[in-house]
Amino acid sequence: MLPLAEEMNHVARHVRTCVECGNLDMQDKCSICLDGRRDHSRLCVVEDVSDLWAIERAGIFSGLYHVLGGTLSALDGRGPAELGIDRLVARAHALQTSQDSQPEVILATSATVDGQTTAHYIAERLEIAGLKITRLAHGVPVGGELNYLDDGTLAQAMKARTSL
Repeated sequence: MLPLAEEMNHVARHVRTCVECGNLDMQDKCSICLDGRRDHSRLCVVEDVSDLWAIERAGIFSGLYHVLGGTLSALDGRGPAELGIDRLVARAHALQTSQDSQPEVILATSATVDGQTTAHYIAERLEIAGLKITRLAHGVPVGGELNYLDDGTLAQAMKARTSL
């Protein structure tokens, strides 16, 4: 138990929240924000650090992140100020334009009521000229069988269908 306790103490003393995006790292600015190879014209907004790590683990995104630290929730007393929405809006305005793409903010919040509410609120706040705002797709999971899906997932998949 002592080695575990020592490691937890080390983590508690040395891990910091990134001043730019809200990720966790051993320095004030995380390795993702410091990586010059990242696409600085795309910003992925996630609820928690675990969501950021899931996207990084999948290797499907090469832009920057913004960690909200939760969702808007009147019941929990979490409003725009607690999530730092003003800081997010400022970061979105500062996105760099690359020659081959326009600045984009990807809203990667969960498909819960609070996640959807947060995404809609952010989208309204980010309505600025030249900024592309997208949302993660929702629907049938890969390998999923229709008879096991809930009505909401099936309805969303039907609404968001695409041509073959």
